[in-house]
Amino acid sequence: MTIPDFQTIMLPMLKMVSDGEAHELREIRERLAEAFALTDDERKQLLPSGRQPVFHNRVAWAKVYLAQALLLSSPKRGVMKITDRGREAIKNPPDRIDIKFLERYQEFVDFRNSAKKNREDGISGQKKEDAGETHETPEESLESAYQKLRSALANDLLQRVKLAPYQFFENLVVELMLAMGYGGSRKEAGEAIGKSGDEGIDGIIKEDRLGLDVIYLQAKRWDGTVGRPELQKFVGALQGKRARKGVFITTASFSAEAVDYISRIDPKIVLIAGHQLAELMIDFNIGVTTTASYHVKRIDADYFGED
Repeated sequence: MTIPDFQTIMLPMLKMVSDGEAHELREIRERLAEAFALTDDERKQLLPSGRQPVFHNRVAWAKVYLAQALLLSSPKRGVMKITDRGREAIKNPPDRIDIKFLERYQEFVDFRNSAKKNREDGISGQKKEDAGETHETPEESLESAYQKLRSALANDLLQRVKLAPYQFFENLVVELMLAMGYGGSRKEAGEAIGKSGDEGIDGIIKEDRLGLDVIYLQAKRWDGTVGRPELQKFVGALQGKRARKGVFITTASFSAEAVDYISRIDPKIVLIAGHQLAELMIDFNIGVTTTASYHVKRIDADYFGED
């Protein structure tokens, strides 16, 4: 069973409150999860932002859409109650309540039109969505678009890093480690990279500003796949230094055999492949700049004194 989309949730939700009593959202959410036989993993699955479970988000938006069509009312925050219109709608219930069904109510049409106006105004040639085929909540649509932009940016970043001079890659490693909180000062970190001279080690960097421990680095600007032999060289170099920690950073990928090998040995070695390198660059603002930001806001219940 997969997590149902918010339109699939609307009819069961309305039926669950058909007794005319006020019901808490969390109670209905739990009953819906049981009705759809969701597993614990499905209940806990998060939106890409990691801020809210997918199922919670879809249940909340099912409630919002039903309320905008005046099929539900909200006596107070987090509570729902069926309206006379809602009872009328399920006297002879349809197979499914979806956006197309809700558009028979003018209040819902007005709500949808106001929501779409800003994003459609001034955009020539934009294909309007088919309301009946919309399966994502607004947050999911926003986060899906964000993930597509981020993925494209990461791919572009990685290609640029591969084409840059090797010295640029070494400097990039320094900048990234510093941004992540390693390395002490910029001067110390910069001097450490490429200084070791030991086979299999490209640099040494402090784990913290006090230098209580050090991390040995291997930086490889490669195409293709890094296999087990390259990692064995690095491990051998670490053992020669009695080192406990290492980071192997590459623009390439690691073979399954290499990953399995690293998982079964000491010292502790972290592998950063090309795709993860690009993601870290985005997370720590290395080689990227913000062109626009959007803030998703919700009602501040404390401001209105709601329990």
